[in-house]
Formats: sequence, structure tokens, C-alpha cells
Amino acid sequence: MSLIEVKVPDIGDFKEVEVIELMVKPGDTIKVDQSLITVESDKASMEIPSSHAGVIKEIKIKIGDKVKEGSLLLMMEAAADAAPIAASTSTSITAAAETSPASAAPATVAAAEPATSVKPAAAAAQQATPASTPVAAVPTPAPAQTSGSIPHASPSIRKFARELGVDLARVAGSAPKGRITQEDVQNFVKSVMSGAIGTAAAPTAGAGSGVGLDLLPWPSLDFSKFGGTELLPLSRIKKISGPSLHRNWVMIPHVTQFDEADVTELEELRKSVNAAAAKTGKGDAIKLTMLAFVIKACVAALKKFPAFNASLDATGANLILKQYYHIGFAADTPNGLMVPVIKDVDKKGITQIAQEMGELSAQAREGKLKPADMQGASFTISSLGGIGGTAFTPIINAPEVAILGLSKSSMKPVWDGKQFMPRLMMPMSLSYDHRVVDGAMGARFSVYLADVLADMRKTLL
Repeated sequence: MSLIEVKVPDIGDFKEVEVIELMVKPGDTIKVDQSLITVESDKASMEIPSSHAGVIKEIKIKIGDKVKEGSLLLMMEAAADAAPIAASTSTSITAAAETSPASAAPATVAAAEPATSVKPAAAAAQQATPASTPVAAVPTPAPAQTSGSIPHASPSIRKFARELGVDLARVAGSAPKGRITQEDVQNFVKSVMSGAIGTAAAPTAGAGSGVGLDLLPWPSLDFSKFGGTELLPLSRIKKISGPSLHRNWVMIPHVTQFDEADVTELEELRKSVNAAAAKTGKGDAIKLTMLAFVIKACVAALKKFPAFNASLDATGANLILKQYYHIGFAADTPNGLMVPVIKDVDKKGITQIAQEMGELSAQAREGKLKPADMQGASFTISSLGGIGGTAFTPIINAPEVAILGLSKSSMKPVWDGKQFMPRLMMPMSLSYDHRVVDGAMGARFSVYLADVLADMRKTLL
């Protein structure tokens, strides 16, 4: 027996990568080529194999450390007959174009390319060639993992499976120790789609499942070949929200209803109230905004059309009607949009709504919002009226079933039956989940909301 050092082999065109998973521990007996750790760069995740067989005595790195070729990984008591393998040991590479993560989801999520075990000498050639190699034939499905057991898969594979809506507990791993590879996940999805695996073994496809999306790998180009470039990391908020937006857009059948609301009288009321408050000389007077009135008007519409104040259950077979009215509103911050939630809007007046909006918006800009301030919304409003635009298609914030977008109001000539009159018209863009709301209901909701905004007295009825 002899004590040897196990170091990072040639990992290709990467200067330094981060350790994201330790796959072994002191005392483990390992074989040559067995995976020791998983590392991740901005382009790929890789499992580093062992160059020797033996018993691990001491691990020299931890999760979060940066390593490169030649970095010491661990000390091992090698078997006398164990011959080291060459430094050009093949490494299993899983390409992962990193995007932005999810509201209650991890901070980063990877959209992965098909995985293939390649020799480092051929890795560059493979990356330069479009991924056109056919996927291997679907193997006979292996039994699902034992109930209660944790599937053996690296973080990048878990991200990949999560994006596809695959339950890793149902996937049989083909790598050593039953470890699940990206190809295992892809083959599982193909077998579900081909019918080789019954729907009982498939992920729940009711409220939303990504299984069935046969997407091409994300294109990876060296843009510097065409001109100057600059690398600008996404903000933390965008990394968190990006994957959620992607999931919502892909999994929810969106329909957007466009309409206009005549807010001429409402704007006059808003201005007069603010002017009266300013004359009092109180510096802390609450300034009313059009959004505060819209939030209150939405409650009247939600009460008349309760399907909009609901969520699908996990099976997708039932609608959960909510008896509360918590309205989220998109707040613009230096780091991106955040969505604070005003609770129990039906029990509050316009002034109190405006006050809470101001306080929550200030906290959002200062990065002081608490998680509880952004949870529990039953309906969301995204207002771009202060910026511009005529219409847009807001993305529904799952598990909600609808979202209202507001654009910049403008004066337009409107026919009143006798003549054209100048009226202040506010564009509205209502996106709704077509599994819950049909086109007729969507149009009725939008028309009713416009009527309420034209005459807020209707909220008293």
C-alpha cells in the first residue's frame, strides 16, 4: 500500500471551475475512472474521475472551491496492483447553457445539451460540430427507485430533469452506483412519449409538465469571432425569475385579450384628490396613482368572475377558488422587476392601497422586501403606463391563472353617438390560462373591468 495524491486531470479549455458536488467521502473504496466530484463552469458541468483505485484517506477540497488542472483533490491509499491511468482520462461532459431560476426555485437553472462521453482530445471537435448525432435507442425501462430513496444525480442533471418535469425517482441510472446521467433522463422522456413507459410512470401531466418538449440544444457560439463582446452577468433577480418565466410561458397556454378603458373621469378624480391633499400642506400626504384605482377595480372584476381568482390543483382536474383577494404588482427596481403583494385588497380603501404600494415599492428598490411580501398573490398587475407602449403580452405568474398588463394612457377621439369627444383611454392587456378561462369569459372580464374603471361607483354595487 502507498499513499498517493489524486489531482484534477486535463479538463479541456477551462481555466478554473467550481466544485458543486462531492461524490465520495473518506473511507470509500473506489475504482479507476469512478467519478469523484462534479465541477461546473459557465458552459458545462463535468464529473472528474479517479486516476487510481484504492481507499480515500483525506479529501482536500470542499463544495464551492475553485479548481483547475493539477489541483489536489484527495489523498488515497492505493492498491498495490492499481496502475494509474493517463492524465487524458475521458471525462463525462454535460453541456449546460446557464439561464436565470425560479420563484421558490433554485437561484440558477441550466438548459442542458445532449450528453456524450468524449475523449478530451476530441472534445473541441465535438463542440464545434452541430449536435446531430442520433440519440441512442430507448433501453428497457428499469424499475423505479426504492420509495424514500434519493436519486443519485448531479445538480446539473437535477436542473435538467426539473426543466423537463421529470421525476428522477422514476429514472433508472446507467452509470456506476445507479447514478443518473442526462442521457438516462432523455431516454426516459422518449420512452414516455413513445409509450414504452405507461402514463402511471410518467410525471404528473395535469397542472403542467414539461415532458413532451423535444427541443434542440441551445446554440453555443464564440461571438468574439464576429466582433467585440462584453460579458455581463445577469442580476440575481433575473437569475431567479428567468427559469420561472420560461416554465410559465412554455407550460401555460396563454391567450391575451386587448382592450381599452376610458379613465377620463377617474384621472380627474385622482388629480383633484392629490391637489386637495397638497393644499393641506402635509408633507406626508399619500399621492394616489392610477394603479391604486386599478387594483381596487380588479377586486370587483374578480368577484364577478371568480375563475380568475383561482389556481389549478396539482392534478389539473380541479380549480381552487380563493376567498381572498391578494393582488401582486410589478415594481421596477435597479436590479429588475419584483412583485410585492398587497393583501386583502377587498378590505382596504384606495388611500391605504396607495400607501402600501409606496412602502412596498420603496422596499423593493432598496432590496429590503421580505419573502412574505412577495407570496400569496391571487392575481397580478404589471403596469408599464409610466414608461410607454400601447400593448404587450404579460406572462402569467403560476400558479395564478391570469395577469393584467397596463400601458400608457393617451387622449383619443371617441364617438359618443353624436360627436367625437376627447377621452383618456388606457390600454389593457389581459393574459389568461386557456385551460381555465375561455375566450368569451376573458373578453367579458376585460369589458367589465373597463366599465368599472370608467365609473368607480360600480365597485359599491
